[in-house]
Amino acid sequence: MLEHVCLGVKAGGALVLVGPNGAGKSTLLRVLAGLKRVDAGWVRFDGAADYAGRAAFLGHQDAVKPGLTVAENLEFAAAAMFKEGAPAARGGDVAAALAGVGLAGLAGLPARMLSAGQRRRVALARLGLLGAPLWLLDEPTVGLDAAAIARFGVALAAHRDAGGVVVAATHVELPLPGAETLVLGGAA
Repeated sequence: MLEHVCLGVKAGGALVLVGPNGAGKSTLLRVLAGLKRVDAGWVRFDGAADYAGRAAFLGHQDAVKPGLTVAENLEFAAAAMFKEGAPAARGGDVAAALAGVGLAGLAGLPARMLSAGQRRRVALARLGLLGAPLWLLDEPTVGLDAAAIARFGVALAAHRDAGGVVVAATHVELPLPGAETLVLGGAA
């Protein structure tokens, strides 16, 4: 259970949530993403209580549809985020997003053929494609090899350099130099 949590992250900043399993890291990310209601208090991003469309959430599940190709998965995500006259994806095009995670050569491959690490990289490519200023990441490096983690570090740095904010829960070191840390206590 989360109680008395107060946090703030400035533009270009990063906050790493750490603590044992059951401490509330994933719960806090879901609250920040608007997927779980707070029992008391409030959540704001850039002064706004409604920041839907300005946050990108990467949870434990990669949300990659196996029946679509790698590129179609990103196109689907962009279409869902920017439907009904909303602006085009600000982060770039699908080809650039896939190149950023080292998957450009797999754009036409059905997602069901991907390894776990490749599926995670598709999910990470979605972050850059959508261009949301707030990235909420739950164990973002699970399944990634060292080269993919290094590419992810480049994406994190570029996001922060552009004024983006990162809040990530993890049990391992992340490529987030200068990040603040919030230690959550917790259940076993």
